[in-house]
Amino acid sequence: MGKPRDDRQKDLFRPSLDQIIDLGHPMVRLGEEIDWEFLRGHFSSVCAEGPGQPPLPSRLVASLLILKHMHNLSDEALCARWLENPYFQHFCGEESFQHRLPFDRSSLTRWRRRLGDEKLAALLQESLSVAHKTGALETRDLEHVAVDTTVQPKAIAFPTDIRLTHKAIVVLGREAKKHGVALRQSYIRVAKRAALMAGRYAHAKPFKRYNRALKFLRTRLGRVIRDIRRKIDGDEALKAIFSAPLLRAD
Repeated sequence: MGKPRDDRQKDLFRPSLDQIIDLGHPMVRLGEEIDWEFLRGHFSSVCAEGPGQPPLPSRLVASLLILKHMHNLSDEALCARWLENPYFQHFCGEESFQHRLPFDRSSLTRWRRRLGDEKLAALLQESLSVAHKTGALETRDLEHVAVDTTVQPKAIAFPTDIRLTHKAIVVLGREAKKHGVALRQSYIRVAKRAALMAGRYAHAKPFKRYNRALKFLRTRLGRVIRDIRRKIDGDEALKAIFSAPLLRAD
């Protein structure tokens, strides 16, 4: 990957942006106050020399990130606003009005990863401070923060009775095996099958079968709990180990 470069030029067949916008607009004054050379140096430091297509211009990336946090926008909303707002385009360093995005939306995600949280926060803090001083950003605009969770994984499962009961059986069986407590039967295999079928019943809505599967799991969980309590009776060390798992299972 090469260093970021900015080879954008004026279009001879289109009027320049500074001829169709108000040069006294806060966005225009903000663009004049920001030290783009300073930002360019920081952005260039995260790109290593090598083969490949050069990254987007540093001014474009930095201004997009600033606009995103100034106006509380997601990546998608930012791209849509950029296409219809000449002040956004002028702030990003465009010479003429653009009708197509000169970048891919995923480029913002890749730049955030390159910069890292600390460097990105420092650059945004300095830029937003300039925006506040010039009047382009009001104090009330700093009270909210936009968090784009488009690419964040959401490995969250809803804690249904079936899931919790099955998990309790698995956890107790694992702990019993780990600490040498021999159970009459762990029920891990049959519990997995019952939980799978219960999920299908819940989706298809034959609730009588679902309730039977849930009762099956609860019965097996009760057997495992009673079996563990019988086996650890009189052993204070094991009682201390199993106190929390048994409490949660109950």
